[in-house]
Amino acid sequence: MPDLLGSPNSGRGDREVGTRVEKRSSSARRRVADAFPPAVEAAGSPRTPLLLCQRVSKWYGPVIGVNHVTLELRSGITGLVGANGAGKSTLMRLITGHLRPDLGSIQVHGWDAGSTAARRYVGYCPENDAFYEEMSGRQFVEAMARLCGYPRREARKRTEAALERVGMAGRAERCLRGYSKGMRQRIKLAQALLHDPELLVLDEPLSGIDPVGRSEFIRLFRDLAALGKCLLISSHELEELEKLTDHIAIMAHGRIAAVGAVAQIRDRLDKHPLLIRIDVKRGSLHQEGVEQRRLAAALLKLRDVVGVELLDGQPEEFADPVLVRARNPQHFFQELTRLVLEEWYEIVRLETLDDSTQAVLGYLLRSRSA
Repeated sequence: MPDLLGSPNSGRGDREVGTRVEKRSSSARRRVADAFPPAVEAAGSPRTPLLLCQRVSKWYGPVIGVNHVTLELRSGITGLVGANGAGKSTLMRLITGHLRPDLGSIQVHGWDAGSTAARRYVGYCPENDAFYEEMSGRQFVEAMARLCGYPRREARKRTEAALERVGMAGRAERCLRGYSKGMRQRIKLAQALLHDPELLVLDEPLSGIDPVGRSEFIRLFRDLAALGKCLLISSHELEELEKLTDHIAIMAHGRIAAVGAVAQIRDRLDKHPLLIRIDVKRGSLHQEGVEQRRLAAALLKLRDVVGVELLDGQPEEFADPVLVRARNPQHFFQELTRLVLEEWYEIVRLETLDDSTQAVLGYLLRSRSA
């Protein structure tokens, strides 16, 4: 797999890192800063992947959950996207050591993912809830800290810092059974951050979060990545995921269908047409639509164009749109540039309409099932 992200920050798996806390009291900021001081990269740290999956497969009886997956990640954020049943949650449970692969190997910081040594580097936020419902949010997070092996005083310190970090410090006394979906997501994220892991595996962390909460989570994830953390985030909220990162791994039928930046993956899909809108300046009243039809006729002569559609423009826009479906985007845009310069078309708007994570995912899923 290619080197998707930057070089890792290595060091002890339990080192403490800094955070940015906005709109909070100075005492709250001091508590978080004390628990999570800035990280310093170890001198001479090896430039090896933090996470390395090599030809990993997992079966559930006759059903294949993950099929021959190879994935390599360093610091930064990678989105994991795919349809329901694609294998995302299974892969995440394999990475966190909750499942063992039937074939292949998974290493975290050079350790087998199922080992105690590897788990010190991993924080996991599962999609499904598994709480002691009678506890308060604070009691639950502190209990998880004690299970990590921290003494009572250190567990309380880390609990308060984690709750501050996820915006739950003022609401942590309520009983978990009365929490909303968004509050439960915050508590799950808090327990994942307790031991300051270098690798965060977050399964649908944005699910059930209101728009303000999503913005806060996205800011937090970016802050963690800036500090050298490696985050693997699965989500069906593809638009939000695109705001967070353009590095994605797309899963389809248990396999990694593509890895890289959205635009890079889209450029590789040469056999799948890209939808482009081109608005050409409208002529005079007696020549209305002439330039639109002239451009459409010229576009149909390009070898990468598979379809052209003429649309009615809005009167106030003074432009007529042409929808084009074209393969091989890089070559098509070179030809379009040449055509515009030679024929002097007045282009007032040019937009790709399906160059998004959702569109790329749709293309790949359709191609894999064909």
